Formats: sequence, structure tokens, C-alpha cells
Amino acid sequence: MERAVDRLLTEFTDQLRHGPADFHTLVSEELPIITIGEWMGIPATDYGLLRDLTHDQVFAQELFPTPSQLALSDNATRQLRAYFAELIRERRKNPGSDPISAWLRTWDGLEPDRHRADEAVHALALFMILAALETTSHVLSTSVRLLLQYPEQLEVLRRNPELIPDAVDEVLRYDAPIHMISRVAPTDTRLGDTLVPAGQMVQLMVGAAHHDPERYPDPHRFSPGRGASHLAFGAGIHYCAGNALARLEAVTLLTSLLGRSIRPRLSGPPRWASRVAFRRIASLQLTLT
Repeated sequence: MERAVDRLLTEFTDQLRHGPADFHTLVSEELPIITIGEWMGIPATDYGLLRDLTHDQVFAQELFPTPSQLALSDNATRQLRAYFAELIRERRKNPGSDPISAWLRTWDGLEPDRHRADEAVHALALFMILAALETTSHVLSTSVRLLLQYPEQLEVLRRNPELIPDAVDEVLRYDAPIHMISRVAPTDTRLGDTLVPAGQMVQLMVGAAHHDPERYPDPHRFSPGRGASHLAFGAGIHYCAGNALARLEAVTLLTSLLGRSIRPRLSGPPRWASRVAFRRIASLQLTLT
């Protein structure tokens, strides 16, 4: 991960010397797919395809997706399923030391039906890609965006890099990658004064909860030293299994960026994708000071 960060920031710096450059496209979109792709043994030539497909697939998880967005999501899901079905067939023929090969060996020991074993590994591999890219790229760009918007906080971190992990958690509170989570009540459940009948879907507005003044003093202030908990990774049995990886990517990136001599600044406001549940910066243009 450190090697990938160093290479991406070096290439980004070279671009900056010629004018404004898009940090989101050149760095934030690249680091998550390199990290998970190298770990899973996915060919680098497929990174762009998988990244684009995940962008389209998450429309199915939006609050009110349009018919065209649902069509994009369905098509992306079909392509992702076909991709990983072929990848699993290839790893069956040529197993290696990668996680997919290891999962196949594990499931073969648990499930005598090879088709069902392959289905289990397929679901796990697909989930890894869907969970690892979209949300992490948002955290990376948002970390840089907020620190450049609050230069006094950036300088504190530059002088005290040991505080960077706390800053990442404040980014996750201030602008979480997922602002809305859908849940279905398994039984009649009472939330405060409201009865949620069994089978009823509830939309948990995480973004709003993170700015609740009864929970966070001065919630609209970005304060890396706040040290408050958040729901960006979910909770309970739904807690994100990749939380440590996402944090590590953000900490590694910020540590390297703040340790460099360059002093970038925002050259304009970020461009946002049209979404509600899954936040996504489409472009973050920076320039040299």
C-alpha cells in the first residue's frame, strides 16, 4: 500500500506542475482498486473495468433510483457476476497463494457440493470488490478536501502526524461515505415512541445522525481532535469487516501527502455524483499554491 501511495502521489505531483489535476481520479479512485486487486490477485488490466462496474452497481442501493439507474445497476451486476465466475473457474484450474484460491480450499473442506462451494466463494469475492472501492475512494478524497478547507487543521496534522488516525475518524463522522442504510425489522420493534412492525423497512439516516447537536457539540464544525464515535462502519452484526483496511488506506495516504513538500490547494468546489445514500465525489481539482 505504501508503494502504491508513493507512486500515485508522485504521478499526481507531476500532473500538478502542469496545472490543476483531479486528485479523486488520479489517486482516490486508484488506491482502493490497487490495494484490493493486488491482494486478490486480480490482473491490473481489469482494474478500470471493475471500478466502472462498481460505480454503476450501487445505484440499486439508492433511496429512489430511476429506471435507467436500475438498468445500469442490473447490467453491472450481471457483468460482475460473470467476471468472478470466470475468475473462480480459472483459480480452480490454476490455484495459487491468493485469497480466492484459499477460500476455494476452505470451502471444499466444508461443502462437499463443489457448485455450492463455488457459489460461496463467488459471493465473497464479489462482496469484497463492491465493499472496498466506492466507499473508500470517498473517504480518501473527503479527507483531503476537508483538510484543504480547514488549513489550520492540516497544519496541526503536519506537525503531529500521530493525530492523523483521529482526523480520519472525524472525516468519517463529518461526511460518511454512506448517508443512508436500509434495515428491515425482524420483529415488532419500538424505536422511541414509534412502533416498527415486523417486516417494515426503516431508512437509517446516518449522515443526519452524525450532525445531531444532542450527540455532537457544534456538529457542523470539522474537528479532528473531537474523538467522538460514529456510525460510518455500521454497528453490531452489520459492522464493516473492512473498516481497518479503509482506515489504513486513508492514514497511509494522508501521512505520505502531508510529509511531502508540495502545498496543494483546492482550485474549485468538488463535483458530486447525483446520489443520496452512497456519497461520491466525481472530481476534486487541486492546484499548487
